[in-house]
Amino acid sequence: MGYYMHDFPGRLRIKTPVMKNDKEAACAVEALLLAVAGVGSVAVNTTTGSCLVNYDPKEAKCDDIISVLIRTGYFDPSKAITNDQYIQEMSAKFLSLVAAFI
Repeated sequence: MGYYMHDFPGRLRIKTPVMKNDKEAACAVEALLLAVAGVGSVAVNTTTGSCLVNYDPKEAKCDDIISVLIRTGYFDPSKAITNDQYIQEMSAKFLSLVAAFI
């Protein structure tokens, strides 16, 4: 999976190939996001290129957090899929696999 984004107010998950297996990029992303007002914690996983951001939705907006990553080249929204799109894609693949065995 390339770019992925799922937001629930107060919790944002982002996946980006830029951080995958790149500890330096992951540390830079973590520092950038922790500097955003309202962001409480950031957990980065370099194995998956995933980043979990916990934030106060009264102080920060998802778009503000994402825009920091876009401006710095760590996230490309034109290549991102949402959680709903991901589930639809996986469901379609699963159903075609099941149909092949019937």
